Amino acid sequence: MNFLKLKLNELEEKTLRLHVWYSLIEGFIVGILALNEFVFIKSLKGNNYQLGLLFQFSLILYVFLIFLNEILKRIKDKKKLLRYTALFTRLPLMLLLFFPRSSQGIAAEPFFHILFLAIFFVYYAGMPIIYPNINYFLKNAYRNEHFGRLYGYATALNKVVMLIVTLLYGILLDIDNFAFTYVFPIVALMGVLSVYLLSMIDFKEEILTSTKEDFSKSLKKSLLNMLNILKNNKPYLHFEAGFMIYGFAFMISVTVITIYFDKALHLNYSSVAFYKNIYNIIAIALLPFFSKLIDKIDPRKFAIITFSSIMLFILSLALTDFFPQNVEIFGIKLYYTMIPYLIFQSIFAATMSLLWSIGSAYFCRSSEAGDYQSVHLSLTGLRAVFAPTSGVIIYELFGFFTTFMLAVGALLIAISLMLWSYRRDKVVKYAN
Repeated sequence: MNFLKLKLNELEEKTLRLHVWYSLIEGFIVGILALNEFVFIKSLKGNNYQLGLLFQFSLILYVFLIFLNEILKRIKDKKKLLRYTALFTRLPLMLLLFFPRSSQGIAAEPFFHILFLAIFFVYYAGMPIIYPNINYFLKNAYRNEHFGRLYGYATALNKVVMLIVTLLYGILLDIDNFAFTYVFPIVALMGVLSVYLLSMIDFKEEILTSTKEDFSKSLKKSLLNMLNILKNNKPYLHFEAGFMIYGFAFMISVTVITIYFDKALHLNYSSVAFYKNIYNIIAIALLPFFSKLIDKIDPRKFAIITFSSIMLFILSLALTDFFPQNVEIFGIKLYYTMIPYLIFQSIFAATMSLLWSIGSAYFCRSSEAGDYQSVHLSLTGLRAVFAPTSGVIIYELFGFFTTFMLAVGALLIAISLMLWSYRRDKVVKYAN
C-alpha cells in the first residue's frame, strides 16, 4: 500500500487490506444492483408504484435505527452479529434461481413481483446493521488524518469494479433479459463473503456500564440520545436538515428518472449501463481529490458542492425533453443533452459517496461515530417513508418536468441552508 504515500500503523495496514477486499466484492454486488430497478420495470414489467417500493426498501429500514441503536451497542460480539446478518439477508437471493425466464411466465404469475420485492426487502433489512458498523470499525481503526483518504481510495477501487460489472451485466441483459435469475445467486454468496471480511477488522469494543436495563428504557434512552445529538450539536442539526431536504429531492426524482429512461428515452440495458459507467469513470478520477478535500473543509461546504451537482444533473436531464437529438452507436443511444448530465452526475457520485458514508463522522469524536451515523441513517429512513412514492404520484399527476423542477427547488433550499449554517456556526474538529 506504499502508493498511498501515508505512514500507516500496523492496525491501519491490516484494516486497509480487509477494507479493500470488502470494497472490491461490494463493487461487484453494487454493479449488479445498479440495474435492479431497470430490470424490474423492463424485464419483470413491474408497475410504477412497485418500482417506487423497490427503491423505498433500500432506505426505509434505516428508520428502525432509532430503536436498534441502543440494542446494537449492547451486543458484545459485533463480528458474529455481522456474519449472521449476512447469512439471513443475502442467501434469500438464491430464490431468484427459480423465477420464470420469460415475460409470459412472469405475467401468468404476478406473485413473482411480490416475491421479488420481498427478497430485496430482506436483503436491505441487513443494511441498518451493517452500515453503522462499517463506520464504527473504520473510525476506530483509521486515524482521523487518514480516514477520508483511505476511505476514498477503497471507494475508488469499489467503483472500478462496479462500472466494469455494470457494463458487462447490461450487455448480458440485452442478450438475455432474464440473466438476473442466475446472476443473483452468485451475488448471494459474494454478499456473505464481503460482510465476513468486514467482520475481521480489529477494533476496541466500548464497555457499557450497564447491560441490564429494561428493554423499553433502552429504546427510550436510544431515542433521547439521538435527539440530544441533534439538540446539542447545532452544526450537525443543520447538516442533517439540509440532508433531509436534499434527500426528499433525490428520492422523488430517482424512481422517476428510471421510468424516464424507459418510457421517454426508450433506452436499452446497454445504454443505461453506458451512462452509469461514464459518470462513474469520471467519479473515480475525482475521488482522490474529493477524499482529500473532505478532510480539509467543513462538511457543510462540501455538501454545497454535492447538492449543487445533483441539482445541475437533474436540470440537464430535464432538457432532453426540449432537445431530444441523439445518435446511436453500437446499440447505445447517446443524447447530446446528456453530456452535462454525465459531468454533474460524476461530481455528485464522487462527493456523495463520501459525504453520505462518513460526513457525519466529522462532527464528532471517534467513539461517537456509530451514534452519529445511526442518526444520519435513521433520518434517511424517515424520508424514505414518503418521498419515493410521492415522486411517482407527482409524476403521474403532473409529468416528468414538474417532478424534476420540484426536486431542483428543494435542492436550492438545501444549498441555502448549508451556506447559512456555515456562516453561523463553526464545526469543532475532534482528534482520535
